[in-house]
Amino acid sequence: MEQFAEKIIAFNKKIAFKGLLPNGFQVLNPYHSNPETLVVMQQFYEKYYNDTNQRKFIIGINPSRHGAGVTGVPFTDTKRLESVCGIQMKSAHTHEISSVFLYDVIEAFGGADAFYRNFYINSPFPLAIIRQNKSNNWVNANYYDDKNLFKNVKKFMVSCLKKHISLGLNSEEVFVLGIKNATFIHEINNEAQLFKKITVLEHPRFIQQYKSKEKEWYIDKYVAALSTI
Repeated sequence: MEQFAEKIIAFNKKIAFKGLLPNGFQVLNPYHSNPETLVVMQQFYEKYYNDTNQRKFIIGINPSRHGAGVTGVPFTDTKRLESVCGIQMKSAHTHEISSVFLYDVIEAFGGADAFYRNFYINSPFPLAIIRQNKSNNWVNANYYDDKNLFKNVKKFMVSCLKKHISLGLNSEEVFVLGIKNATFIHEINNEAQLFKKITVLEHPRFIQQYKSKEKEWYIDKYVAALSTI
């Protein structure tokens, strides 16, 4: 039987968005732009997913430029990739605040081995999106930031979610990160009937930016929700 890692690696190598985007938006594909991303991504999945275990699905929004947009591993910047996972990335050095929170959750859950043995994280739109701001700088964007953007990527998102599930995920319950993100995932789920239950958790970036004084409470909330497996 094909290992979970093999299926994820194959998915990542093939992923590509070929649709149209509204003016001022771009998609970044780390697997095409940096050869080392493919290397460290493969090392990560071979380390934690080299089995045929069924896992539960945690859904983000879309990768940031400094997290999975560089490492190819969701919610994992180069700092956590090296310090926690033991995988060094030489061509880039990134710090991403969502990664900080998620890896605090992972530690509270019992560590990376225990966490990744039970969960698979990815996004309905698994590539980084950037937009041009009023100063003509390119900044991170979410798939739902513009109604036309969401309209243009929705079909691709549904296809990606189905492919994620086909890797060998338990679709009884899905964990969605971000209140606004959950609104769109509910919409997609009502149409595509992908998951029986959707559990919503506040997004790591929101917690780090606006609820940092209550961080331990949110970590406990995450662990309690995820421990219902």
